Amino acid sequence: MPRPSKFAHIVYSTRRFQQMIDWYQTVFEAHVVHQNPMLAFMTYDDEHHRFAFVNLSAMNPDGAPESRSKDGVNHVAYTYANVGDLLAVYERLKSIGVTPYWRIHHGFTLSFYYRDPDGNRLEFQVDACSVDQANAYMRSDNFAANPIGVEVDPENLLARHRAGVPEQQLLAMPVGPISPIPAEHGL
Repeated sequence: MPRPSKFAHIVYSTRRFQQMIDWYQTVFEAHVVHQNPMLAFMTYDDEHHRFAFVNLSAMNPDGAPESRSKDGVNHVAYTYANVGDLLAVYERLKSIGVTPYWRIHHGFTLSFYYRDPDGNRLEFQVDACSVDQANAYMRSDNFAANPIGVEVDPENLLARHRAGVPEQQLLAMPVGPISPIPAEHGL
């Protein structure tokens, strides 16, 4: 059965947005790939991002109290070697009753999000393009307009994969509205 080919990234939800960015720049000598008031993506190597930060203060600018349980690790991500492996894992997990709570194309990754028994969130992804293409996309107006992505139907992807549709077509970002972030994602 396919296993992840590498650990991809970790996402933190924080109320100390700029402090976290500064700290990771200093400690890891990382640089910002994309930043807006709500999100920042950083890397220290040839991956498009190793860290992402969600600014909880920007998500709740009116100052209404929120649960501290949202601070900290939002999710960890694992990359699969190809779309066939990602879909094989999806199919195997579905057969035992484990289904993703969010299925999304981020523009540079095709991602399925799961929760473990303790509620920890995991992203299983496959890169949809090269790292250079991902970095260029993250600097683009298209990404600035939609840094979340578009929801996908894994059953449709699986059927198309079985029908022999080429991987590059399966990995193309579909046209659609910006996906809402599901409540299960902890934001």
